[in-house]
Amino acid sequence: MSVLIVNKNNFDSVKTSSKPVLLDFYADWCGPCRMVSPIVEEIAEENPQYLIGKINVDKEPELAQKFNVLSIPTLAVIKNGKVISQSAGARPKAEILAMLNG
Repeated sequence: MSVLIVNKNNFDSVKTSSKPVLLDFYADWCGPCRMVSPIVEEIAEENPQYLIGKINVDKEPELAQKFNVLSIPTLAVIKNGKVISQSAGARPKAEILAMLNG
């Protein structure tokens, strides 16, 4: 499954997904974000049981504010409409998967 570009128009359907959701808050100019992006895409391809979304903080500042994103990349995991885990900074694949499984 591919990564979904999340914006304020489709956020409600993403938030209420029956699958666990991983959101990657990023910006095109952010070096660490570019390091995390291929990992997030790999997780999306290998794990169809998850919904993986990316939110560009420059284009969607309201969503970034809603999640109190102060630095990027920030990864957030949502289950049953609630944020269960959130972390800022680049993370290795194993840590991101642990967030999803946690």
